[in-house]
Amino acid sequence: MNEILGAALPLIVMLGLFYLIVFLPENKRKKKYNAMLEALKVNDEVLTRGGIIGKITSIQDDHVLVQTGPDRARLKISKNGIASVITESKTE
Repeated sequence: MNEILGAALPLIVMLGLFYLIVFLPENKRKKKYNAMLEALKVNDEVLTRGGIIGKITSIQDDHVLVQTGPDRARLKISKNGIASVITESKTE
């Protein structure tokens, strides 16, 4: 019994460390990202995953309308396509 426990203990410790190093930070990052998506507001300036910077003009269920560029081009993108919020709107 002690031999089995002695052989399995390093494996259990390595799996525990792997969980602490990989899964916990990833879950924390996902929660923070989902909170950012839920907090999106009209007039927030966002950066998309494709590198496009623009202002949100409309928010639908799972899509946002982003206005960008000097010609005020409007793009309909998925909320998951937003990488980060650059500046939040001042209006509440």
